[in-house]
Amino acid sequence: MRYAGSEPADREPDSTARPPLLRELLLVVGIFVIYKLGRQAANGHVEEAYRNAGHVWDLERSLHLPGEGAVQSLLLHDETLTHLANTYYATVHFPATLLFLVWLYWRRPRHYVWSRRILAALTGAALALHLLFPLAPPRLLAAAGLVDTGQVYGPTVYGATPATDSMANQFAAMPSLHFGWAVMVAVGLIVATRSRWRWLWLLHPLVTLLVIVGTANHYWLDSIVVSALLAVTFAALPLRRTESVRAHVPWPSTASAPASTVLPHPADPASPTAYTPPRAHPASSYASSGARR
Repeated sequence: MRYAGSEPADREPDSTARPPLLRELLLVVGIFVIYKLGRQAANGHVEEAYRNAGHVWDLERSLHLPGEGAVQSLLLHDETLTHLANTYYATVHFPATLLFLVWLYWRRPRHYVWSRRILAALTGAALALHLLFPLAPPRLLAAAGLVDTGQVYGPTVYGATPATDSMANQFAAMPSLHFGWAVMVAVGLIVATRSRWRWLWLLHPLVTLLVIVGTANHYWLDSIVVSALLAVTFAALPLRRTESVRAHVPWPSTASAPASTVLPHPADPASPTAYTPPRAHPASSYASSGARR
């Protein structure tokens, strides 16, 4: 599968496509701050969040989606595995995305600009949905019967009382940016590289999906919705194809020039002369020459 406009892995990065570093730092930090403030602004809709959670749970059952408990039961068989899943959820999300952007900035500047735009647009759409549709995660829904693995086994990034958590909005489960960012990291690295092993980056969103569902932090629908948002974002912000640059050739190439059918002229060509037939000798001359023999 080839992506238009992608660069081979061994090509030197195009430094002209790299935006100023200070501007990018301010831009990325600004987007992160706006997102965090927006999530905090969505706090306070506790009753609506629980009501929406019941609707989402009933919708999943009507669609015959697999229960989130099926994934969690696999984790609960081993306390160490559960702890690793909680650690992955708490520590991989932001650092992996940040390292992804840093590597693209230095090695694939054009892909960096495209990926940053995709992530910014996806995050903005997710923030709007958080404000419009507050949603309690399945770990807080009594009807789900799931375990809050972060609180029981640790580590967790959330407070013990969701309604008064001042560090994070626990009622912003829809959509899952954990999964959306992980998909973008995988797609961005697959597009920007040419290694035969690049498809292994798909393990990142796959593991992330199992983690967010197994720890009961997200519903299946949270991942489905963010995937739809990401597909729309890809369609709206495609990766631009670069113009191919022709190498400067000072002289015409002999491979493409037709063979010349004209023979080269001598340096000092002689002027053409008319054909002069041999002069005829009279018969008397032959007779006289014979007499002299």
